Amino acid sequence: MAYFTYDTSVLIARRSVDLRAKPSQFLLSSVVLMELTFSSKENSQRKYYEYLFQDYRHDNSLIVPNDADWLLAGKILFLLTQRRRKVEGGRLHRLAPGMAQRMALDALLAASARRWKAAVVTENWRDFKAIQRFCSVQLIKASDFFR
Repeated sequence: MAYFTYDTSVLIARRSVDLRAKPSQFLLSSVVLMELTFSSKENSQRKYYEYLFQDYRHDNSLIVPNDADWLLAGKILFLLTQRRRKVEGGRLHRLAPGMAQRMALDALLAASARRWKAAVVTENWRDFKAIQRFCSVQLIKASDFFR
């Protein structure tokens, strides 16, 4: 059975995606729910994401990172940093504001999706391809997925 999950970028770019519909083979990432919850503009949005958390958790279709996923995400970030140092001649420039946090969440999403054998559908192809070098997660371009 082939599972898939959405990266936050898909839900932001494609507002027509309805998470209540629960497509067949779809798993929802708690990492994505966290990102959506903290970016909520209104209390009603936050409550909606809390409802989704409970609903997906109830039928075991919620991907929640475990301790091994956290460790793998840390390793991925370390290896990405080392690679950047090599590319930049030993210097490590600061990332743009928020970039380190986004990469950390993307690495955690990739690590936990990999454990569930779920492909990550993303609009953020470049960053996930970099992560994929160190984590054999399956990726799907959103533009291909939503044809």
